[in-house]
Amino acid sequence: MSAEDRTPVGQLSPAVSGSQSVLSTPSNKAERDDSKQMNDVSPSEDNVVLPKKPASAYVGVSILCLMIAFGGFVFGWDTGTISGFVNLDDFIRRFGSIGSDGRPYLSRVRMGLIVSIFNIGCAIGGIILSKIGDIYGRRIGLIAVTLIYVVGIVIQIASINKWYQYFIGRIISGLGVGGIAVLSPMLISEVSPKQIRGTLVACYQLMITLGIFLGYCTNYGTKNYDDSTQWRVGLGLCFAWAIFMVSGMMFVPESPRYLVEVGRIEEAKRSLSRSEKLSVDDPAVLAELDLITAGVEAEKLAGNASWGELFSTKTKVFQRLTMGVLLQSLQQLTGDNYFFYYGTTIFRSVGLQDSFQTSIIIGVVNFFSTFIGIYCIERFGRRTSLLWGAASMVCCFVVFASVGVTRLWPEGPSHQDIASKGAGNCMIVFTMFYIFCFATTWAGGCYVITSETFPLRVKSKGMAIATGANWMWGFLISFFTPFITGAINFYYGYVFMGCLVFSYFYVFFFVPETKGLTLEEVNAMWVEGVLPWKSAAWVPPDRRGADYDVDAMAHDDKPAYKRFFSKG
Repeated sequence: MSAEDRTPVGQLSPAVSGSQSVLSTPSNKAERDDSKQMNDVSPSEDNVVLPKKPASAYVGVSILCLMIAFGGFVFGWDTGTISGFVNLDDFIRRFGSIGSDGRPYLSRVRMGLIVSIFNIGCAIGGIILSKIGDIYGRRIGLIAVTLIYVVGIVIQIASINKWYQYFIGRIISGLGVGGIAVLSPMLISEVSPKQIRGTLVACYQLMITLGIFLGYCTNYGTKNYDDSTQWRVGLGLCFAWAIFMVSGMMFVPESPRYLVEVGRIEEAKRSLSRSEKLSVDDPAVLAELDLITAGVEAEKLAGNASWGELFSTKTKVFQRLTMGVLLQSLQQLTGDNYFFYYGTTIFRSVGLQDSFQTSIIIGVVNFFSTFIGIYCIERFGRRTSLLWGAASMVCCFVVFASVGVTRLWPEGPSHQDIASKGAGNCMIVFTMFYIFCFATTWAGGCYVITSETFPLRVKSKGMAIATGANWMWGFLISFFTPFITGAINFYYGYVFMGCLVFSYFYVFFFVPETKGLTLEEVNAMWVEGVLPWKSAAWVPPDRRGADYDVDAMAHDDKPAYKRFFSKG
């Protein structure tokens, strides 16, 4: 039976019991010492399976998860609007400096700080505020961080002519968005059925692209005003998005894993029944509840989780943390923000002078490509999507950077007013192709993998650090890109190309496939030490035949170059 088929959840074998949920991993010592106690909380021996249902049966839970994923829209909206704000006359007049010619301008440093400091706030918020979700629940946590986001927006919209007031407001709103970026994918992964979990988590990225696109459109619609309407409309709409976010949380179910952890078993039952579209007393729901309960009980036997547990190698938590941090870092180092920043210059070379129109074109491609990405992640798998994405983006950068360096400016970079329209057209094509490749693979894939990887006892901490790495690299790239591109122009593309080559090899050797597995099964795979390039063929313990070779999945004597041609 393939990983996509029915998943038995009623029979909890010792292997599953010992390895725990992906959301709950005790130490190996605790697993051995407490195996007897854990068997006491194991479900019955009946092999109960969750019935396979058509996609239409999941419409309700999909809508609920879209409400959770709306947190991504909040982040995307900020990205889309701030990129236009720094080019608006009223914004520059209020928060810029006065040049020697008497005209206001935003220096590279001030522009970089205003744009990128948001990422620093997000990194801090993700690490600190996500703890609210562990204490009070994911839903309450999302409401709390959204309110913090609103405080930041109030400070920004009330700014008159002090750039540091606007700067402080962006830090505070970043704190809220950082908490949202951790808790939204986390809650989606914990309430969504495994058959469509990847699709629903990827909706978070879809909402980001929708927010970016509509933010661009709003800037385009307000740019002709000559007062603060240019940028205050975009900020004012943030209140509407916050109200929608908070209202949506009133309707979504709480994480059943969190509810079991705090002893609210009946509520956990109702949450599972809503997600699986079954009655609360259905045997499959009760069996899955028993599986979650077994994981939580074993977790409690291991004691309270500490930050130090993130560095445990026995339960593979440190390996998962390393993978999460590197994947989130490499997502930024694929160069997507480079294209969004430098695309305006490319488009100008072929006569598109309006940077707001340029942004909308990029936003449209990014948004609609994400729909394909949602399909690809669930259809072809997380690992496969990342591998194909890295390879295709390398090809894009080879052409993009090479044409930019050798053909775009026939008279050299010192004469950028003399540009080759043919070279510019070629670069535009590969810019769009790159955005398509990114949006269909790495954009959503990294969030899906990160949300599925960590055990419950350290999940918020692990996801916070991983997404914090994403925010930190986002800060570094958005702040330094204007300086770097000013110095080396399109040679910068070769830097990202090198990062993508590294990304391909890293994913191949260190990122396992998790498609079609429950969160508990993902954890079992990690604990068994399955080799990533064999992970697609891994079978959960309760579905193995007599001829299944566990050791073969954790060892490979083939030379490294031959592993690339191995199936799985």
